[in-house]
Amino acid sequence: MLRTVTGFAVRRPVIVILVWVAVLAAGFGIGTGVFDRLTSDVGTVPGSESAQAEEHVDDAAPQPDVVTAVIEGAAPDALEAGLADVAALPGIASVSPPLPSESGDAALVEIALSPGLEDDGEGEASAAAERLESIDATSVVVAGGPLSDVEFSETAQEDVARAEMLSMPVVLILLLLVFGGLLAAGLPLLIAMVGVGATFGILFAFSQVTDVSVYAIQITTMLAVGLAVDYALLMVSRFREERRTAPDVREAVLRTSATAGRTVVFSGLTVAVALAGLVVFNDPFLRSMGLAGSAIVLADMAAALTLLPALLAKFGHRVSPAREKSGDGVFARVARGVQKRPVLTLVTTAAALVTLAAPVADLHISQGDPRMLPASTDTRELWTQLTTHFPEQARWAGDIEIVASAPENAVDGLRETVADLPGIESVEVVQLTDDLTGLAATPSGDAEGAAAQDAVRSIRALDLPYEVQVGGDTATLVDYRAMLSDRLPWAIALVAVGTLALLFAFTGSILLPIKAILTNLLSIGAALGVVVWVFQQGHLAGLLGSEGLGYLHLTVPILVGAIAFGLSVDYEVFLLSRIRERWLAGDGAHGSVVAGLQRTGGIVTAAALIIGVVFTGFVFGGFAPIKAIGLGLVLAIALDAIVVRMLLVPATMTLLGTRNWWLPRPLRRVHDRMALTESAPSPQPRAAEAERGPALVG
Repeated sequence: MLRTVTGFAVRRPVIVILVWVAVLAAGFGIGTGVFDRLTSDVGTVPGSESAQAEEHVDDAAPQPDVVTAVIEGAAPDALEAGLADVAALPGIASVSPPLPSESGDAALVEIALSPGLEDDGEGEASAAAERLESIDATSVVVAGGPLSDVEFSETAQEDVARAEMLSMPVVLILLLLVFGGLLAAGLPLLIAMVGVGATFGILFAFSQVTDVSVYAIQITTMLAVGLAVDYALLMVSRFREERRTAPDVREAVLRTSATAGRTVVFSGLTVAVALAGLVVFNDPFLRSMGLAGSAIVLADMAAALTLLPALLAKFGHRVSPAREKSGDGVFARVARGVQKRPVLTLVTTAAALVTLAAPVADLHISQGDPRMLPASTDTRELWTQLTTHFPEQARWAGDIEIVASAPENAVDGLRETVADLPGIESVEVVQLTDDLTGLAATPSGDAEGAAAQDAVRSIRALDLPYEVQVGGDTATLVDYRAMLSDRLPWAIALVAVGTLALLFAFTGSILLPIKAILTNLLSIGAALGVVVWVFQQGHLAGLLGSEGLGYLHLTVPILVGAIAFGLSVDYEVFLLSRIRERWLAGDGAHGSVVAGLQRTGGIVTAAALIIGVVFTGFVFGGFAPIKAIGLGLVLAIALDAIVVRMLLVPATMTLLGTRNWWLPRPLRRVHDRMALTESAPSPQPRAAEAERGPALVG
């Protein structure tokens, strides 16, 4: 199959190149329109009780978009004139009277937009903000509604541009050091550009049928760049090796496809399976991330298996062959050192990773607040001003909204019961329709705190003669956490089964896939523990331009886990491909590990370093959740490349010995059908057959 695909790319390189040029042009031409269609809404559970309550409230008493302003040091006449001008603007439904702060040096104003405005009232809100900012005052900060949505979108664009500007020059330098030539180094970057173009195109297509989050554009972009460079790095490195023994460029490309191409196929499929696990969660954002992420991985894989062979067929004669590697390099010496003390290495490294993972026990997730945005944004500045002058208004999460299917005169008992609950400060009753009454319960403390969440559960547990639905931000968080708890086992099962099946088909082993999953979970847990330690607890957060938030955004743990798992298995496939080759060539259980690590250690290290640089560009971005995801992925990759690949894998494979490749006879036929094999393994010396044993297969 791979020879067929690559064969066409080799025979018709110009056609393949032109097709991908069209993809690139469409991605950067049409696909970038996705930036105008991004949404900042995440963390919803369609069909949940909180979602149904919100629908009832919106249908009965739709709430307009509101722009909020805090004005300091304005003269009363100037403030009154400015507010009168704003009220007269088109698209403005109402302007609240200015609410003075306790000190009297600031005023809070809320501007409600008319419903049904074009572009969600962005133009009208901007006009109102412009007039307010012209008031002669010490300070005027305006944000909220469509203004904050625009800031979220602009921050996403700036993060992508900044990350590419910071990472691409470093990536090019690293590739030059790896390959020693500009052409060979430029090919992975070209594949990365195609990957980004395909990403924009895929996300734009998704935006036509579903919401695309501002977080999705950043996460998928860094994933597309990282994987494209990874796959191209592996393919170009193998091509340079094949050039030593295959003077004909086209034959070298075909050999590369049969070996490294096979690895890319299984690697891409395992990453896609890891991301597909997100589809299980009943959250449109996570589902779209799973579908779009998987599609982007497959697009990167397709580019590596078609565009790259076409480019090598056209220009591969200018790529110098790789020099013969010594069999006793640094990675081989590390492997032999581990093999001398495998138990000590296994216990020590596992204990260190578990220690790093310990803060995960204190994990607290939240829908977040404006502190997630850069300090330079108006939305963040408004939060600061509200906290300073109107602390009672500085509540990003709103009231607990209770919708009762009863008239107002029938809910007095419910109002009193809710008002008496711990953590509830006050309750207001609003008649929504003749048979529908709303109660707004204001929490006395953190609206997403334990007391408020307990209040939601207590209200839902009440035995009442009429139907009651509880919504609002607190209830949404309760429903979201419940959804995660219910769906997480299914997501884990889907990813585990898919990964086990792919690694089984790739290795012809039962134990190696299980070992791969367990060791990868250790590095992911350790990375997530550090993220909690930094962004939730606040240790060293200032170095990254952030602060201790007391929580992680509810998307961070799931996305770090899914993406990091996929990338970890990605490197596992890189390493096992060469170990398996040497095992089939007769190097024996221990010798194949040493040879495999020596042959792939440099590539895995370079790939990890390069993709780490890509993700580091997002660590210094604007959004705190993106910073957290970037840091988590950088740490997961570093731990995987250094600790897992160089220490845990040699230690566990040494302890397992020939059992690494054990396969019961009934499963041999299954493996033969599942395996993607393009070339026969090298003959095995008789000396190795004794070590392998008759019950083992490759």
